[in-house]
Amino acid sequence: MAAILMNPRIPVSVLGATGAVGQRFVQLLDRHPWFEVVALTGSDRSVGQTYGEACHWIVTSPMPDWARSIAVTPTLPGTAEKLAFSALPASIAREVEPLYAQSGCVVCSNASAFRQEPDVPIILPEVNPDHTSIVLHQKESRGWQGFIVTNPNCTSTGMTVALKALQNAFSLQKVFAVSLQAISGAGYPGVPSLDIVDNVIPYIQGEEEKVELEPRKMLGQVQGNAFRLADFKISAHTNRVAVSEGHMVCLSVEFTRAVENMQEVAEALAHYKAPAINAGLPSAPKPVILLRTEPDRPQPRLDRLSGAGMTTVVGRLRSDPLLHARMVVLSHNTIRGAAGGSIYNAELLFKQGLISA
Repeated sequence: MAAILMNPRIPVSVLGATGAVGQRFVQLLDRHPWFEVVALTGSDRSVGQTYGEACHWIVTSPMPDWARSIAVTPTLPGTAEKLAFSALPASIAREVEPLYAQSGCVVCSNASAFRQEPDVPIILPEVNPDHTSIVLHQKESRGWQGFIVTNPNCTSTGMTVALKALQNAFSLQKVFAVSLQAISGAGYPGVPSLDIVDNVIPYIQGEEEKVELEPRKMLGQVQGNAFRLADFKISAHTNRVAVSEGHMVCLSVEFTRAVENMQEVAEALAHYKAPAINAGLPSAPKPVILLRTEPDRPQPRLDRLSGAGMTTVVGRLRSDPLLHARMVVLSHNTIRGAAGGSIYNAELLFKQGLISA
Protein backbone atom coordinates (compact mmCIF):
# COMPACT_ATOMS: atom_id res chain seq x y z
CA MET A 1 0.00 0.00 0.00
CA ALA A 2 1.43 3.38 -0.99
CA ALA A 3 1.77 5.90 1.83
CA ILE A 4 -0.59 8.85 1.61
CA LEU A 5 1.15 12.21 1.20
CA MET A 6 -0.22 14.66 3.74
CA ASN A 7 -0.32 18.35 3.02
CA PRO A 8 0.77 20.01 5.22
CA ARG A 9 3.07 17.42 6.71
CA ILE A 10 3.77 17.28 10.45
CA PRO A 11 6.73 19.54 11.42
CA VAL A 12 9.52 17.63 13.19
CA SER A 13 12.95 18.24 14.64
CA VAL A 14 15.96 15.92 14.84
CA LEU A 15 17.86 16.25 18.11
CA GLY A 16 21.56 15.51 17.84
CA ALA A 17 21.34 15.63 14.07
CA THR A 18 25.06 15.73 13.27
CA GLY A 19 25.89 12.36 14.86
CA ALA A 20 25.72 8.97 13.17
CA VAL A 21 22.13 8.17 14.17
CA GLY A 22 21.07 11.78 13.60
CA GLN A 23 22.35 11.52 10.03
CA ARG A 24 20.35 8.33 9.52
CA PHE A 25 17.24 10.23 10.69
CA VAL A 26 17.93 12.96 8.14
CA GLN A 27 18.40 10.39 5.37
CA LEU A 28 15.23 8.45 6.20
CA LEU A 29 13.10 11.56 6.68
CA ASP A 30 14.03 12.84 3.23
CA ARG A 31 10.75 12.95 1.25
CA HIS A 32 8.85 11.27 4.08
CA PRO A 33 5.15 11.45 3.17
CA TRP A 34 3.95 12.41 6.67
CA PHE A 35 6.81 14.32 8.33
CA GLU A 36 8.78 17.42 7.38
CA VAL A 37 12.02 18.37 9.12
CA VAL A 38 11.96 22.00 10.30
CA ALA A 39 14.83 21.94 12.83
CA LEU A 40 18.17 20.18 13.21
CA THR A 41 19.88 20.56 16.58
CA GLY A 42 23.48 20.06 17.58
CA SER A 43 26.16 20.77 20.14
CA ASP A 44 27.45 24.24 20.96
CA ARG A 45 30.29 23.91 18.45
CA SER A 46 27.79 23.27 15.63
CA VAL A 47 25.15 25.87 16.51
CA GLY A 48 24.97 28.71 13.99
CA GLN A 49 26.62 26.76 11.19
CA THR A 50 24.63 25.26 8.37
CA TYR A 51 24.08 21.53 8.62
CA GLY A 52 26.30 21.08 5.57
CA GLU A 53 29.13 22.91 7.34
CA ALA A 54 28.67 21.29 10.75
CA CYS A 55 28.07 17.69 9.75
CA HIS A 56 30.77 15.20 8.75
CA TRP A 57 28.38 13.11 6.64
CA ILE A 58 29.09 9.36 6.86
CA VAL A 59 25.90 7.88 5.37
CA THR A 60 26.58 6.30 1.97
CA SER A 61 23.77 8.17 0.18
CA PRO A 62 24.26 11.93 -0.40
CA MET A 63 23.16 14.50 2.15
CA PRO A 64 19.72 15.83 1.10
CA ASP A 65 19.91 19.31 -0.43
CA TRP A 66 17.25 20.73 1.90
CA ALA A 67 19.25 19.64 4.96
CA ARG A 68 22.51 21.14 3.73
CA SER A 69 21.30 24.73 4.12
CA ILE A 70 19.40 24.42 7.45
CA ALA A 71 21.06 26.27 10.32
CA VAL A 72 21.92 24.03 13.29
CA THR A 73 20.09 25.22 16.41
CA PRO A 74 20.54 24.56 20.15
CA THR A 75 18.84 21.46 21.53
CA LEU A 76 15.95 23.28 23.16
CA PRO A 77 12.21 23.14 22.42
CA GLY A 78 11.09 25.40 19.59
CA THR A 79 7.66 26.61 18.57
CA ALA A 80 7.39 24.93 15.17
CA GLU A 81 7.81 21.22 15.77
CA LYS A 82 5.14 18.88 17.13
CA LEU A 83 7.40 15.86 17.07
CA ALA A 84 11.07 15.42 18.00
CA PHE A 85 13.26 12.51 16.97
CA SER A 86 16.04 12.10 19.52
CA ALA A 87 19.47 10.82 18.52
CA LEU A 88 21.01 12.24 21.69
CA PRO A 89 23.47 10.42 23.96
CA ALA A 90 21.64 9.00 26.97
CA SER A 91 23.23 11.43 29.44
CA ILE A 92 22.00 14.44 27.46
CA ALA A 93 18.65 12.85 26.61
CA ARG A 94 17.94 12.41 30.32
CA GLU A 95 18.04 16.20 30.76
CA VAL A 96 16.68 17.44 27.44
CA GLU A 97 13.90 15.07 26.36
CA PRO A 98 11.66 15.98 29.34
CA LEU A 99 11.91 19.65 28.32
CA TYR A 100 10.48 18.79 24.93
CA ALA A 101 7.74 16.59 26.43
CA GLN A 102 6.86 19.26 28.96
CA SER A 103 6.51 21.83 26.17
CA GLY A 104 3.93 19.66 24.38
CA CYS A 105 6.22 17.88 21.95
CA VAL A 106 6.03 14.15 21.32
CA VAL A 107 9.52 12.67 21.64
CA CYS A 108 10.37 9.49 19.75
CA SER A 109 13.69 8.60 21.28
CA ASN A 110 16.49 6.32 20.22
CA ALA A 111 18.28 6.98 23.52
CA SER A 112 18.30 4.51 26.41
CA ALA A 113 17.72 7.18 29.08
CA PHE A 114 14.03 6.43 29.75
CA ARG A 115 13.61 2.84 28.53
CA GLN A 116 13.48 1.38 32.04
CA GLU A 117 11.06 3.99 33.39
CA PRO A 118 7.78 2.40 34.57
CA ASP A 119 5.61 4.80 32.53
CA VAL A 120 7.67 4.96 29.31
CA PRO A 121 6.96 2.30 26.66
CA ILE A 122 9.56 0.61 24.47
CA ILE A 123 7.75 0.18 21.19
CA LEU A 124 8.08 -2.09 18.16
CA PRO A 125 4.88 -1.50 16.16
CA GLU A 126 4.89 -5.04 14.76
CA VAL A 127 5.15 -6.41 18.33
CA ASN A 128 3.42 -4.25 20.98
CA PRO A 129 1.50 -1.25 19.54
CA ASP A 130 -0.97 -1.43 22.44
CA HIS A 131 1.78 -0.39 24.90
CA THR A 132 1.43 3.22 23.75
CA SER A 133 -1.69 3.43 25.93
CA ILE A 134 0.52 4.12 28.95
CA VAL A 135 1.54 7.55 27.63
CA LEU A 136 -1.76 8.98 28.89
CA HIS A 137 -0.70 8.04 32.42
CA GLN A 138 2.82 9.36 31.71
CA LYS A 139 1.46 12.77 30.73
CA GLU A 140 -0.83 12.97 33.74
CA SER A 141 1.66 11.78 36.34
CA ARG A 142 4.52 13.96 35.10
CA GLY A 143 2.44 17.02 34.24
CA TRP A 144 3.63 17.03 30.63
CA GLN A 145 1.69 18.24 27.61
CA GLY A 146 3.66 15.82 25.42
CA PHE A 147 5.27 12.47 26.13
CA ILE A 148 8.25 10.20 25.45
CA VAL A 149 8.20 6.90 23.56
CA THR A 150 11.39 4.90 23.01
CA ASN A 151 12.54 2.27 20.57
CA PRO A 152 14.64 -0.58 21.97
CA ASN A 153 18.34 -1.18 21.98
CA CYS A 154 19.49 -2.08 18.47
CA THR A 155 20.40 -5.63 19.54
CA SER A 156 17.06 -6.21 21.25
CA THR A 157 15.12 -5.16 18.15
CA GLY A 158 15.33 -8.05 15.69
CA MET A 159 15.64 -10.53 18.51
CA THR A 160 12.34 -9.35 20.03
CA VAL A 161 10.50 -9.49 16.70
CA ALA A 162 11.53 -13.14 16.30
CA LEU A 163 10.69 -13.92 19.92
CA LYS A 164 7.22 -12.39 19.52
CA ALA A 165 6.38 -14.84 16.75
CA LEU A 166 7.63 -17.72 18.90
CA GLN A 167 5.87 -16.45 22.02
CA ASN A 168 2.55 -16.31 20.18
CA ALA A 169 2.93 -19.85 18.85
CA PHE A 170 4.56 -21.75 21.72
CA SER A 171 5.03 -19.48 24.79
CA LEU A 172 8.60 -18.85 25.92
CA GLN A 173 10.40 -20.25 28.94
CA LYS A 174 14.15 -19.65 28.42
CA VAL A 175 16.23 -17.68 25.91
CA PHE A 176 20.00 -17.87 25.45
CA ALA A 177 21.39 -15.11 23.22
CA VAL A 178 24.87 -14.41 21.83
CA SER A 179 25.23 -11.20 19.82
CA LEU A 180 27.70 -10.23 17.09
CA GLN A 181 27.25 -6.47 16.91
CA ALA A 182 28.41 -4.16 14.15
CA ILE A 183 30.85 -1.36 14.88
CA SER A 184 28.35 1.31 13.76
CA GLY A 185 26.43 0.50 16.93
CA ALA A 186 29.14 2.35 18.82
CA GLY A 187 28.46 5.59 16.92
CA TYR A 188 31.10 7.66 15.14
CA PRO A 189 34.11 7.48 15.30
CA GLY A 190 33.23 4.41 17.35
CA VAL A 191 35.68 1.65 18.16
CA PRO A 192 39.36 2.42 17.43
CA SER A 193 40.65 0.43 14.46
CA LEU A 194 43.51 -1.13 16.44
CA ASP A 195 40.93 -2.54 18.87
CA ILE A 196 38.53 -4.09 16.35
CA VAL A 197 40.62 -5.10 13.30
CA ASP A 198 41.59 -8.78 13.55
CA ASN A 199 39.62 -8.96 16.78
CA VAL A 200 36.34 -9.57 18.61
CA ILE A 201 35.57 -7.52 21.73
CA PRO A 202 33.51 -9.65 24.14
CA TYR A 203 32.21 -6.73 26.21
CA ILE A 204 29.91 -3.78 25.46
CA GLN A 205 29.15 -1.72 28.54
CA GLY A 206 25.55 -2.04 29.70
CA GLU A 207 24.52 -4.06 26.67
CA GLU A 208 23.83 -7.42 28.25
CA GLU A 209 21.57 -5.84 30.85
CA LYS A 210 19.53 -4.13 28.12
CA VAL A 211 19.21 -7.32 26.06
CA GLU A 212 18.08 -9.29 29.11
CA LEU A 213 15.41 -6.75 30.15
CA GLU A 214 14.02 -4.93 27.12
CA PRO A 215 12.50 -7.89 25.24
CA ARG A 216 10.67 -8.94 28.42
CA LYS A 217 9.21 -5.44 28.78
CA MET A 218 8.06 -5.37 25.14
CA LEU A 219 6.68 -8.91 25.27
CA GLY A 220 4.95 -8.26 28.59
CA GLN A 221 1.68 -6.49 29.25
CA VAL A 222 0.39 -3.12 30.36
CA GLN A 223 -1.61 -3.69 33.53
CA GLY A 224 -3.24 -0.54 34.80
CA ASN A 225 -0.53 2.11 34.88
CA ALA A 226 2.45 -0.25 34.92
CA PHE A 227 4.21 -2.91 32.87
CA ARG A 228 4.30 -6.56 33.79
CA LEU A 229 7.40 -8.20 32.34
CA ALA A 230 7.00 -11.35 30.28
CA ASP A 231 7.51 -14.43 32.41
CA PHE A 232 10.67 -15.92 30.91
CA LYS A 233 14.39 -15.43 31.44
CA ILE A 234 17.11 -14.31 29.01
CA SER A 235 20.83 -15.00 29.33
CA ALA A 236 22.88 -12.79 26.98
CA HIS A 237 26.49 -12.50 25.82
CA THR A 238 27.20 -9.40 23.72
CA ASN A 239 30.20 -9.00 21.40
CA ARG A 240 31.51 -6.30 19.05
CA VAL A 241 32.72 -7.61 15.68
CA ALA A 242 34.36 -6.03 12.63
CA VAL A 243 31.19 -5.61 10.55
CA SER A 244 30.06 -2.14 9.47
CA GLU A 245 26.28 -2.54 9.88
CA GLY A 246 23.89 -5.33 10.82
CA HIS A 247 23.59 -6.94 14.26
CA MET A 248 23.37 -10.74 14.45
CA VAL A 249 22.05 -12.70 17.43
CA CYS A 250 22.44 -16.45 17.83
CA LEU A 251 19.37 -17.59 19.76
CA SER A 252 18.55 -20.81 21.56
CA VAL A 253 14.99 -20.96 22.86
CA GLU A 254 13.02 -23.23 25.18
CA PHE A 255 9.23 -23.25 24.92
CA THR A 256 6.67 -24.19 27.56
CA ARG A 257 5.71 -27.16 25.41
CA ALA A 258 7.69 -29.41 23.13
CA VAL A 259 7.35 -28.91 19.38
CA GLU A 260 6.65 -31.73 16.97
CA ASN A 261 9.29 -30.62 14.47
CA MET A 262 11.16 -27.57 13.25
CA GLN A 263 8.60 -27.06 10.49
CA GLU A 264 6.19 -25.82 13.17
CA VAL A 265 8.74 -23.26 14.28
CA ALA A 266 9.54 -22.25 10.69
CA GLU A 267 5.87 -21.62 9.96
CA ALA A 268 5.43 -19.55 13.12
CA LEU A 269 8.30 -17.30 12.04
CA ALA A 270 7.57 -17.06 8.33
CA HIS A 271 3.83 -16.48 8.74
CA TYR A 272 4.00 -13.91 11.53
CA LYS A 273 1.82 -10.88 10.76
CA ALA A 274 2.02 -7.47 12.38
CA PRO A 275 -1.09 -6.20 14.18
CA ALA A 276 -3.65 -4.65 11.82
CA ILE A 277 -2.85 -1.07 12.84
CA ASN A 278 0.49 -1.39 11.01
CA ALA A 279 -1.28 -1.46 7.63
CA GLY A 280 -0.38 1.60 5.58
CA LEU A 281 2.43 2.84 7.83
CA PRO A 282 5.17 4.07 5.45
CA SER A 283 8.00 2.34 7.35
CA ALA A 284 6.23 -0.97 8.04
CA PRO A 285 8.55 -3.86 7.09
CA LYS A 286 7.50 -6.07 4.23
CA PRO A 287 7.71 -8.85 5.28
CA VAL A 288 7.99 -8.55 9.06
CA ILE A 289 10.21 -11.65 9.21
CA LEU A 290 12.11 -13.11 6.27
CA LEU A 291 12.99 -16.75 6.91
CA ARG A 292 16.04 -17.87 4.94
CA THR A 293 16.61 -21.59 4.38
CA GLU A 294 20.16 -21.54 3.00
CA PRO A 295 22.63 -23.14 5.44
CA ASP A 296 24.89 -20.05 5.53
CA ARG A 297 22.36 -17.22 5.85
CA PRO A 298 21.63 -14.63 7.10
CA GLN A 299 24.80 -12.64 6.53
CA PRO A 300 25.08 -8.91 7.33
CA ARG A 301 26.51 -7.82 3.98
CA LEU A 302 23.94 -9.79 1.97
CA ASP A 303 20.79 -9.50 4.09
CA ARG A 304 20.83 -6.34 6.23
CA LEU A 305 18.90 -4.24 3.68
CA SER A 306 16.02 -6.71 3.39
CA GLY A 307 12.75 -4.80 3.40
CA ALA A 308 14.65 -1.50 3.02
CA GLY A 309 16.51 -2.35 6.22
CA MET A 310 13.31 -2.78 8.27
CA THR A 311 12.77 -6.54 7.93
CA THR A 312 14.02 -9.01 10.55
CA VAL A 313 15.90 -11.86 8.87
CA VAL A 314 16.01 -15.30 10.50
CA GLY A 315 18.02 -18.32 9.33
CA ARG A 316 19.90 -21.44 10.42
CA LEU A 317 16.76 -22.73 12.14
CA ARG A 318 17.36 -26.14 13.67
CA SER A 319 16.65 -28.18 16.78
CA ASP A 320 18.65 -27.52 19.92
CA PRO A 321 20.07 -30.42 21.98
CA LEU A 322 19.69 -28.48 25.26
CA LEU A 323 16.61 -26.34 24.65
CA HIS A 324 14.06 -26.66 21.82
CA ALA A 325 15.14 -24.52 18.85
CA ARG A 326 18.11 -22.45 17.74
CA MET A 327 18.45 -19.86 15.00
CA VAL A 328 20.35 -16.78 13.82
CA VAL A 329 18.60 -13.39 13.72
CA LEU A 330 19.83 -10.38 11.75
CA SER A 331 18.55 -6.81 11.75
CA HIS A 332 19.93 -3.51 10.48
CA ASN A 333 21.12 -1.73 13.59
CA THR A 334 21.02 1.90 12.39
CA ILE A 335 17.82 1.58 10.33
CA ARG A 336 15.42 -0.86 12.05
CA GLY A 337 17.34 -0.72 15.32
CA ALA A 338 17.69 3.07 15.54
CA ALA A 339 16.43 5.92 13.35
CA GLY A 340 14.05 3.86 11.22
CA GLY A 341 12.55 2.36 14.34
CA SER A 342 11.83 5.78 15.86
CA ILE A 343 10.23 7.00 12.63
CA TYR A 344 8.11 3.85 12.47
CA ASN A 345 7.00 4.52 16.07
CA ALA A 346 5.97 8.06 15.16
CA GLU A 347 3.90 6.77 12.26
CA LEU A 348 2.13 4.43 14.65
CA LEU A 349 1.46 7.24 17.13
CA PHE A 350 -0.03 9.38 14.38
CA LYS A 351 -2.32 6.59 13.24
CA GLN A 352 -3.40 6.04 16.85
CA GLY A 353 -4.30 9.73 17.15
CA LEU A 354 -1.56 10.45 19.68
CA ILE A 355 0.14 12.92 17.33
CA SER A 356 -2.01 15.50 15.58
CA ALA A 357 -1.47 16.87 12.09
